[in-house]
Parts: sequence; C-alpha cells; structure tokens
Amino acid sequence: MPPVGSIAALGSFVALGDSFTEGVGDLYPDGTCRGWADRFAGQLAAVSPGLRYANLAIRGKVLRQVVEEQVPAALELAPSLVSIAAGGNDLLRPTADPDALAATFAEAVAALRASGAQVLLFTGFDPGGFPLIRLIRGKTAAFNAQLREIASRYDCLHVDLWSLRVLADPREWCADRLHLAPDGHRRVALRACEVAGVPVTEDWREALPPHPAGAPRWLLARSRDLQWARTYAAPWLQRRLRGVSSGDGMTPKRPDLLPVTQ
Repeated sequence: MPPVGSIAALGSFVALGDSFTEGVGDLYPDGTCRGWADRFAGQLAAVSPGLRYANLAIRGKVLRQVVEEQVPAALELAPSLVSIAAGGNDLLRPTADPDALAATFAEAVAALRASGAQVLLFTGFDPGGFPLIRLIRGKTAAFNAQLREIASRYDCLHVDLWSLRVLADPREWCADRLHLAPDGHRRVALRACEVAGVPVTEDWREALPPHPAGAPRWLLARSRDLQWARTYAAPWLQRRLRGVSSGDGMTPKRPDLLPVTQ
C-alpha cells in the first residue's frame, strides 16, 4: 500500500494498544480520553472524507492481551489501516524478555498485513530521563531494534518515538511520568501524520518555551521524585503484586468503525 497521504479515500482506521493509544493524559472537555490516535484520525479524515475510525486500545494491557483480544477484533472490522503500539507494560515487569515480546509482536503484524491492511507501528520512547523507569532503557532499546526490523520485513509505516527528543522534557508528560500530557499526544499525532504522508499545518519539532526562572534545583527535584514514588510508583507496584490492572473491567472507548467528526 502506498503512503496514506497519497490515497484519495482511505476507508477505515483501527487503533490497537494500551493507555498510550487509548489517550490517557489527554482529555476532552467531558473527561473522556482523546489522545494521539483521535487526533491522527481527525487529520486522516481531512484528506480521506468518509473515513471511519475505531479505537480498541485499553489501558494496562500487555502485548499478549492486545494480540489475543484486539487483533482478532480488528481483523473482523477489515480496516484499511491499523496502528499497533504495545509492549510498554510488559517491559515494566522484571521478567520481560524483549526477544519473546518481538516474536509475539511479529505474529500480530503478520496477521494484520496478511489481511491486506497497512500497519502503522511504534517504537517506544527513550525512558532515560525519568527516575526508576530509566532502568528499563536497555530492554526498551533492544525491543525497539527488533520492532524496526519487523517494520522493514512487513513493509509497515514506522513511527520512531525514541527520536522525538522534545518528549524528554517533563512538561510533555503527566504527573505520573507514564502518560503523555496533551501536547505530547499532539506531537505524536503530528509525527504519525508525517510518517503516513498526511499534510498538517503544525510541526512536532517546534521548540518548547524556555523553562521559567527559578526552575527546581537538585534538592527540590529529588523531593518531587520521592513524592512521585509515593503517589504513583508505589500504587502501581501494589497493583502488580495483586495481579490487578488499571484496565480491568474496561471496554474499548470506540469499538466500532464510526465516522470521524471534526
């Protein structure tokens, strides 16, 4: 399939994954999740009138759940384009094996491509700038390397989030340091448009304004790290120990292919 931007009428788009694609951290006025995928779908609809869009992503899902639950549902919808971003929740677990994850990811991509859909896949962010999470940097890099090979092997559209250096700025993230803030989602959507060949009027490379005078000194920054650990990291770890996910009992926000309203 040629780049999306060269298609006169892309029929449908389905987004798969976890909280990143659900849009956690980027809310509509009514409190529901927006996120990069909704933003991207809006840009697609501008060049593909009549586009229908479904979003099956659910926060907290690990890769195997995405493959077993969301990929079959996507195949039933028979979309023209599918995005898949998954594996981040797996990498946060000490037992994560990047090689095994890549093999599972490849199975999903092979099935989606065999259906005739184009696939838009993502390699993960660089977690090196965040306390504790930076411990998975090596595994993330190893997983990303294999995802790049999968993208090449199956002729997928590839959005490399590691290279979005603007996302190293804490202002692009929510207080939990796990989910993008609205501007982070906006920039990811713009990057996805660039990869897909969809024209946009904004640039994801636009520099953030300078930090205000009196930016936190080292001691204050460490104090905020401790507060983050108590408020977000500790509850997350407790859920993992109990085998509970933030997405348990949730259903996709947009399970059916519906027209995109601007």
